[in-house]
Amino acid sequence: MSNDLFKNAIALTGGISTGKSTVCNLFKLHGFLTIDADVIAHRLLDENSNKIAAMFGEQYVQNGKVLRKELGKIIFSNEENKLKLEALLHPLIKEQIIKESKIFEEQNKPYFVDIPLFFEKMNYPIPKSLVIYTPKELQIQRLMKRDNIDESEAKLKISNQMDIEEKRKLADMVIDNSQNLKHLQNEVERIIGEIIWHIQNIAQVEMTL
Repeated sequence: MSNDLFKNAIALTGGISTGKSTVCNLFKLHGFLTIDADVIAHRLLDENSNKIAAMFGEQYVQNGKVLRKELGKIIFSNEENKLKLEALLHPLIKEQIIKESKIFEEQNKPYFVDIPLFFEKMNYPIPKSLVIYTPKELQIQRLMKRDNIDESEAKLKISNQMDIEEKRKLADMVIDNSQNLKHLQNEVERIIGEIIWHIQNIAQVEMTL
């Protein structure tokens, strides 16, 4: 894989329900391009609904659409099912992300690739990473509210990903999403400032060479 493929990319990651989609939308408002692995995955699920039905049962597909909430129940609670689904989807997701990245790289400016399992799978040679951080207890509360599930189901879903504290340690940059939207907007603007400073710094170095 070409080293130039993700040259301008920043991997945006975090845990389930830490606010990745909200942060992506805020970056879009500031003019940044984004690639969302979850959006790609949802589309690919429906495009491969026949394969999903064959693998897991007809009850998980309705009118050509995968019933994601129902399918999730047997994916998050069963490692074998999770691996089967990942084996089907991950190569297709990667192919689409690479395709979109090639287009974005032509603009030669930073863009974000929202990959929930960036650290877990290490499938993408993206040089910079940004973690959206929320303390685990708050993450559980937000997930329960968002998906209308009980605490045990929320904990089960979260346990399928690397601990958010570990992701925080691995990240090049961190956005704290433990407070309100105004605080989150300030965090996003702080990161944009860091990115702009980094670009200007590189430009100055290149001018002196």
